[in-house]
Amino acid sequence: MTANTLELDCRFCSVISKANGQDPIGSAGTYEHWIIAEIPQPWDDTIWTDHPIVAPASQLIETLTEDQGMQIRPLMIAPDSGTDRFANREYSQPGKTRLLYYRRPATLFAEFDKQEFLLPTSEVLPLITALLQQPDYLLRFDAYRQPTEHIRELFVCVHGNVDVACSRFGYPIYEQIRKTYVPQSNGNLRVWRCSHFGGHNFAPTLIDLPEGRYWGHLEPEILEALIHRNVPVAQLRPFYRGWAGLGQYEQMLERELWMQFGWEWIHFLKAGQTLAIDPENEEWNANWAEVRLEYASPDGSVQGGYTARIEVSSYVTTQWSSKDKELAQAKQYRVSQLTQVA
Repeated sequence: MTANTLELDCRFCSVISKANGQDPIGSAGTYEHWIIAEIPQPWDDTIWTDHPIVAPASQLIETLTEDQGMQIRPLMIAPDSGTDRFANREYSQPGKTRLLYYRRPATLFAEFDKQEFLLPTSEVLPLITALLQQPDYLLRFDAYRQPTEHIRELFVCVHGNVDVACSRFGYPIYEQIRKTYVPQSNGNLRVWRCSHFGGHNFAPTLIDLPEGRYWGHLEPEILEALIHRNVPVAQLRPFYRGWAGLGQYEQMLERELWMQFGWEWIHFLKAGQTLAIDPENEEWNANWAEVRLEYASPDGSVQGGYTARIEVSSYVTTQWSSKDKELAQAKQYRVSQLTQVA
């Protein structure tokens, strides 16, 4: 099936992207803070201006981003309540709001630090303010803390108001994880229906926290491998969007190293740096970049680093949004000049 045929027959951007082989690597957002709150659906456009929690929280985050350069990712998750066929009282409680906060712990790290609170809805905005601006006031929220640091959280985008591909393909993935894998986890895994976090042309897409890894173009048959990690990691390469602890081109090097090291790589502490980048194009659309990645095993017995050149290798046809029917050329990258350094 050609791209032109797809354009006529399909309204979903992610179908065109996947059919044409667009590589999702390098599309993960890079953040230092995550603010994730239970907000009942629907999540329409007015929520950003009219909702009593979302609107002022969004304004605060925008101000901190612009004035202080903070990298913050706000997300909404749908309460898992009695209207859900997989209702579980451990997920959501009437009259209370769950808020999850993740923070980058250091320069060299493997996963984000997590705090979770279950509190009266009236306290959510003061808590967000304390987490981002006033840490001395966090003591007043101690009674609402939840001991869930051990829980792995999967956030599946179902935000159809942003792009129909996310709801069309995201919900079945959420449903399968919720029905099949959560009950098997002995309380160590939860999955949430989540608001938009970018990359809808890679739908269905999810974020795996506290690691901060993004996945896209998901298929039901690869969920077993993604969750249980019982196959060589190379089998998941086409679905990996990148790690939120690194920048766009650093993510491409990180994937190459993960493929070499195998599953133990996820526990290694890591930090990246972009050493040089193509000055002729916008940073997100560069023709080349030179990057460095340093790593260390948790006990410090293995340490090292690599440099590499990331460069355009080809182009594929994609569609950035299901609302926009125009096709576009997307750059595809390769890792070259991979060199181990001290």
